[in-house]
Amino acid sequence: MRIVFLLGWMLIPCAVGAYHYGPGQAQMKLDNVNKYIAAAREAEDAEAWTQTVQLYNDALAMIPAEQVQTAREVRLERNKAMMFCGELPEAYLDLQTLLAELSEDKKADPEFEKEVRSAMANAEYYVTWTLRLEGLGKEDWDPIIESSRQNYRLLAEAAADAGDETELKEQQENLEAVIRLANLDMEGLQAIPIPKQCNCNGSCSGCCKKPGNGKKPNKGKHEKREKDNRGASSGPPPDKSGS
Repeated sequence: MRIVFLLGWMLIPCAVGAYHYGPGQAQMKLDNVNKYIAAAREAEDAEAWTQTVQLYNDALAMIPAEQVQTAREVRLERNKAMMFCGELPEAYLDLQTLLAELSEDKKADPEFEKEVRSAMANAEYYVTWTLRLEGLGKEDWDPIIESSRQNYRLLAEAAADAGDETELKEQQENLEAVIRLANLDMEGLQAIPIPKQCNCNGSCSGCCKKPGNGKKPNKGKHEKREKDNRGASSGPPPDKSGS
């Protein structure tokens, strides 16, 4: 009996070591990811957008490869914050990639896809605004604003199907704002305060050259998070924003 006890006692360090270098390491990574995400949300509440983006990037670097949905959620929040710190083009391009990933993933959460589509529509709106201010022609920005219109239309249809009158009204207002932006002449556009999201570090013109721009988006489905499709990081309604 003593031999069995001694053998068991001797195996304890091995078991602890196996946990530490196996599941324990993975758990430590997830704990650190959660800490970065919590810190990013605090920075977001303080509108410290550059810090928010950095913290989300730190979290992304530590997310295990198999945690695909967690990484996607962090990317979405990071991209929404990027729109407020001069990185609108980068946010737009990654949202485009993220939405394409979800469209191809049969197991994707339809509610999360709705969140990404909403952020994408917002980004397309602000990219269009910026491209127009940069003096690009309609052939460059029209496919992007048309994609924004299509995305808002899909969101409005989903709200109507769900019987969500508040959401439907909001998306209809977004649709109207998109149409106004497309039809506004340059003098009228320059008379409106520039949204914070349009103060880019550099030019948005590279967004026009990405293959696939202007294609009609696939109809998406929709995640249930705390209901505020346009939280602090998503920005104000397109035609109600100012610098």
